[in-house]
Amino acid sequence: MPRGIKRIGATGMPFPFSREALAGARCAALCFGFGSSRTTSTTAVAKALPPPHLRDLSRPKNPNLATIVYTMLSSSPFHFRFHSHSHSHSHSPFPYPSPPSPVIANLPSLPRVPPYGGGGGCRPLQPPLVSYIPSLGALVPFPEKKPCCVLPADAAASIESRQGAWRGEHEEDEEDALPSGLRREWLPRHVAVIMDGNSRWAKARSLPTSAGHEAGYKALREMLRLSCAWGIRVLTVFAFSSENWLRPKAEVDFLMMLFERILRENIGNFLRESIRVRIIGDSSKLPFALQKLAKEVEEMSRNNSRIELVVAVSYSGRGDIAQACQKISQKVKHGLLEPEEITESLIAQELETTSIEFPCPDLLIRTSGEARLSNFLLWQSAYSELFFTKTYWPDFGEADYVEALFSFQKRQRRFGQRIT
Repeated sequence: MPRGIKRIGATGMPFPFSREALAGARCAALCFGFGSSRTTSTTAVAKALPPPHLRDLSRPKNPNLATIVYTMLSSSPFHFRFHSHSHSHSHSPFPYPSPPSPVIANLPSLPRVPPYGGGGGCRPLQPPLVSYIPSLGALVPFPEKKPCCVLPADAAASIESRQGAWRGEHEEDEEDALPSGLRREWLPRHVAVIMDGNSRWAKARSLPTSAGHEAGYKALREMLRLSCAWGIRVLTVFAFSSENWLRPKAEVDFLMMLFERILRENIGNFLRESIRVRIIGDSSKLPFALQKLAKEVEEMSRNNSRIELVVAVSYSGRGDIAQACQKISQKVKHGLLEPEEITESLIAQELETTSIEFPCPDLLIRTSGEARLSNFLLWQSAYSELFFTKTYWPDFGEADYVEALFSFQKRQRRFGQRIT
């Protein structure tokens, strides 16, 4: 095990005592009066912690110990949830419990410090949030770092003034992040993509099919980054159709493994970039481990709001409409609904995309030169603008995306109406 990592609790969960964490603990000790710059070293702070489990801080030997440990963990690259009797789990911003062995327990109250800038009463430090994923058996890093000391009011005001000036100078730079010629107000809110051509891309390069799927993953990662930067609100990707189960077993198994790996690798990115993940399709056919991980990622990211990433796996547009009709028929059967009350709006409410902010794609892109929908979002794409490109999906990059968006902005969407 690497230096600086200790195992704690009955489960042997790795606990990070990183250099950054101990530095944060020392800073906290100095800020809250525990020792001095001469006597308080990171080693001394580490020794002050109740070894080995940090189970009980309700009666610390030193009155500032809870504050020191709290701030140390806050400065750690990992996130922990602090339990106290006054904070119930129902108000927790994350749905998962801390690791089975309690790391911090019975903390009577959270340390209080003056608000940033000093003066004006006190506020509790924001508790470090835990993102513990059971199927991963690990704590997920959360990028936000919280300060472990408080600046004097005059210093804080000076810094805020400089930051405000910088923001004012760079507001135009933020707008310039959008490619020249594109207008933000005319961008599609929902972009859907049929990611086609991975196998042909690999074959053209004498590579195995798996290499094409790996390259396709990189293209998806880049498109998600661009969509976030340009203000697209929903990105839906057709990752695996219900018909794709008929492909060779080796390819299907590789794709299932790839989907699971993608979710695991990007959990931190979803949190950092405020990306909400949704999985649509017949998940009952997926491997159990993938089903479980997908549900956990969906739940963990449900409060993210920058962009919704909708991944269609084992999805069928016809199947989506059929399952909506089945739900409605059950309501009719039990007398909850009359047949005459069935409308297009009611059917749309039963589709898998109903809870998405903008359920119907404004722009639907298909790569590789094929010009058909292939059973993808059949109901939702009734008025979508379609864009077909001969570029294979692994080669689809920023220039291709910009071309599709330019094409969209040149079109007049009438929705059946006559516009004079």
